[in-house]
Amino acid sequence: MAVSSSNIKKKHNYCISISKSSLDSLLQQEQQQFWEQPDGMGFRPCLDFSEKYGKESAGILEDRTKYLMVVVSGGMNQQRNQIVDAVVIARILGASLVVPILQVNVIWGDESEFDEIFDLDHFKNVLANDVRIVSSLPSTHLMTRPVEEKNTPLHASAEWIRSRYLKRIRREGVLLLRGLDSRLSKDLPSDLQKLRCKVAFNALRFAPNIMELGNKLTKRMRSKGRYLALHLRMEKDVWVRTGCLPGLTHEYDEIIYKERKSSPKLLTSRSNMTYHERKISGLCPLNALEVARLLKALKAPKSARIYWAGGIPLGGKDALLPLITEFPYFYNKEDLALPGELEPFVKKASLMAAVDYIVSENSDVFMASHGGNMGHAIQGHRAFAGHKKTIIPNKRQMIPYFMNSSISEMEFEKIIFDLHRDSFGQPEIRTNKNGRDVTKYPIPECMCNNTIPRSSI
Repeated sequence: MAVSSSNIKKKHNYCISISKSSLDSLLQQEQQQFWEQPDGMGFRPCLDFSEKYGKESAGILEDRTKYLMVVVSGGMNQQRNQIVDAVVIARILGASLVVPILQVNVIWGDESEFDEIFDLDHFKNVLANDVRIVSSLPSTHLMTRPVEEKNTPLHASAEWIRSRYLKRIRREGVLLLRGLDSRLSKDLPSDLQKLRCKVAFNALRFAPNIMELGNKLTKRMRSKGRYLALHLRMEKDVWVRTGCLPGLTHEYDEIIYKERKSSPKLLTSRSNMTYHERKISGLCPLNALEVARLLKALKAPKSARIYWAGGIPLGGKDALLPLITEFPYFYNKEDLALPGELEPFVKKASLMAAVDYIVSENSDVFMASHGGNMGHAIQGHRAFAGHKKTIIPNKRQMIPYFMNSSISEMEFEKIIFDLHRDSFGQPEIRTNKNGRDVTKYPIPECMCNNTIPRSSI
């Protein structure tokens, strides 16, 4: 029996229609998966301190003879880390902690004080059973010349802190510490690790006016559904300090070269490495094109609403074009704020960073283009909140594929997706590697489930 050409054409069109429908369905399914949260494996916060810790607290809180003063430096998130360690050091020494002094940052020039960034009353109340926090030295110690220490070694243990500082603070009454960044060991006894988490995740809440604006912007981002937050490190000083190049034009590369040559001390580490060596070692921030390609490979839908946190990138809006082209629903705090809402925060980089922190921490998915203090802090905060999806770019393994023009985009995306299957914020045990920060990896000291009970930590 003969089959008419019109029937063949109808069947052909039907097959194409089914095929297109299947592809659309598959794409929709993949894009839906982008918003799925990782399996938290039942881990929940558990900050149960030991009986010994509780007994020691009474004597520590009654003591009125020892006072610790600290000056913390760097940007807001760097200062935040040092405040966490200052509380722990005060506990180790059994001293009262005077509200930390925030040193004016050379780059940002922000003169904000502690209570302008953080909720001081909340800070004191949450830590009331751990460390006595005072706003200033009492009259009995006002005339005391503090013992000043600037040379605490990197990664000092609790035993080192006691052996070096306890006699001095008992004798003089006041100890002043500066330069606390990374000075306290990441591997401390369990109770002190729990205290770190308590400070970072519970006590250090932002000031009410910052919380109010951050939550307003979160609500505006969420008004049309789920959103992704990106912390982009593309500012001029970042390219200078990391020894990397922005990947824009030759003119911008020259700007970075000249700046680095005139201020060699700005290069933070490994000054003997070339830019190319840094790049393939995964030490450079991702630029906008790399972020866009990575998100595409991880099945982020083109319709995804994106909040981007960070300072003004070198090259301005042009530096962001690859991202905006691929993901047009692209906003920052300036885009979302109503007229006048950001006025109290102008020229206060720490307060602006705090607003970014809140909107990023509240997001459905978070990713940082470069580790850094804020990226690490938010990663830990989201883990403590139940392991909310956090994409951790596997830069060292993926960069060679970004630089390989011989593979197809389809093959590239499959490889990149496979490289990140275990990089979506799934639970990780801190103690699997030495020197991990508990405020970035809160398991096992600060979170537990049925397989890692409190009693075994």
